Amino acid sequence: MAHPVPSAPKRTPLTASVGSAAPGHHSLPTVEEVSAGGVVVDTSTKEFRVAIIARFNRGGRLEWCLPKGHPEGEETNAEAAIREIEEETGIQGDVLATLGSIDYWFTVSGHRVHKTVHHFLLKATGGELTIENDPDHEAVDVAWIPLADLGRKLSFPNERRIVDLAREVLPEYL
Repeated sequence: MAHPVPSAPKRTPLTASVGSAAPGHHSLPTVEEVSAGGVVVDTSTKEFRVAIIARFNRGGRLEWCLPKGHPEGEETNAEAAIREIEEETGIQGDVLATLGSIDYWFTVSGHRVHKTVHHFLLKATGGELTIENDPDHEAVDVAWIPLADLGRKLSFPNERRIVDLAREVLPEYL
């Protein structure tokens, strides 16, 4: 008896991809994860400060990164980005533009995770810099960093590329 073949999941076109489904890892179950976040810019300052967070990775190393998290319920990626940025940084923002998506693979607890992160450019509209409202307590620090200095502060090359895109499109919204 023939077994039906499941159809492949629909995927959003991606801006960047890191890692791959490495040979020999096909026996591990794969989980698909989606997150959303981005670059929230304080346009009231001439250096265009961006709110970023610090967290410890699974290996205990401190990493500075863009705020992001999983959509909840029926949230769109843009709505999730707004909520996650406010939860992790304390800063409220309005979406100005879509910056694109990155995806990467990692292994944890006996399964492989294929994660796609959708990034947005947001204009800061209020709030105060704090990690006190982060429900997952992943953020251990938060900082305003001038847009021009983010490349030296962020831990991940794929996020530095997202910031480069933000720098390119921001003048259209000023």
